[in-house]
Amino acid sequence: MSQLSAQQVRALDPYAFLAVLGKWVIHPGGRESTERLLEWAALKPGERVLDIGCGVGTTAIRIARETGADVVAADISPLMRVRALRNVARSGVNGVRVEAADILALPYDDTSFDCVVAEAVTMFVDRERAAKELARVCKPGGRVLATEFCWRRPPSEEAREIFLGQVCPGMQFDTVEEWRRIYTGADLSDIQTAGGPFDMMTARGFLSDEGSHAIAVTARLMTRSTYLRKMAWLLPRMSRAVPYLGYVLVEAHKPLLTSDPQPAERGR
Repeated sequence: MSQLSAQQVRALDPYAFLAVLGKWVIHPGGRESTERLLEWAALKPGERVLDIGCGVGTTAIRIARETGADVVAADISPLMRVRALRNVARSGVNGVRVEAADILALPYDDTSFDCVVAEAVTMFVDRERAAKELARVCKPGGRVLATEFCWRRPPSEEAREIFLGQVCPGMQFDTVEEWRRIYTGADLSDIQTAGGPFDMMTARGFLSDEGSHAIAVTARLMTRSTYLRKMAWLLPRMSRAVPYLGYVLVEAHKPLLTSDPQPAERGR
């Protein structure tokens, strides 16, 4: 992909901007939340996994490397797919296929996957419709796992307007209870949640998520004045919302199909 123009950089949403900088972990729960999701997933070799909204492919690569599952890493963004393809190639891991897909109209048959993972994607679209799509492509008895933003405490009007109006326009989220309602409404069951603070844009969270790779991300930030201006615009706005922001992890199960009645019972 050719270098983005200054105008294109200014127009990037925060997730795409961090991907351009080469950040590996780009979701509100950071690396810690992915650890928990994968514990809940309990994936086995040969299981089919959809990582929708895969971003730069970090979680998909990890799933394939650590579990032996077959992973479809899908994203609607060409920029994200380019970086995911590059990261998959560099990783040397087999079992990850990068594809284009829209979470609101997944191009997969019903019951195609043993597990569906959506890290920080449902909240950008029609949430109810997206949750139903995640459930549709999951096999009966399978798992749907998600990371979402939430308000840890009621935000000030300034924080709400800055984050949802300026930083991430179009994003929709509310409380943990609201997310439980959405996934329950998708006919998923046995829902459990966990969560924590939003640390991705803090210094502590950045170092925890990226480790030694933080040096490369910072070095890339310094290569263009356009990147520095974008970050200078972003950070003070994020700092006003961070005290109110958190993330929620959702684990849900698709119920098994009810067995057909025995022939002797059909006429009752």
